[in-house]
Amino acid sequence: MDIFSSLPVTLVFIAIFALIQIPMTIAVGLRRARSDIHFLDGGDPVLLKRMRAHGNFTETVPISLIAMAAAELAGAPALLLWIGGGALLLGRGLHYGTLVNSGFGNGRAIGMLFTMTPMLIFPVYVLWSLLQSQS
Repeated sequence: MDIFSSLPVTLVFIAIFALIQIPMTIAVGLRRARSDIHFLDGGDPVLLKRMRAHGNFTETVPISLIAMAAAELAGAPALLLWIGGGALLLGRGLHYGTLVNSGFGNGRAIGMLFTMTPMLIFPVYVLWSLLQSQS
């Protein structure tokens, strides 16, 4: 069994999120170059927003994808994986867009709800599956 047949849904989302992170990283770098701020945020609110949006993405996406992969390996239904991955994608997009454009707003909160839902559901599925396999 190869990785493509073991994790067909998760691999799609890993690729998508990896590609999304590239422009986020570039946006921070471009702002650093324009503002001549090479460390921290230098008090630049635009740079700070970009840094936090990128940082929050980096803090939440990898653990979510690991949990998703674990759920897929544990036999989670494809529909659950697609919905969870889609929710994560929507959540990260809402959070990033709101944070970068306005800094505050309902989009950030809604984005975090969409992010936290798969972060909760995938590991719960794994733990439930482990408990079921022990009984």
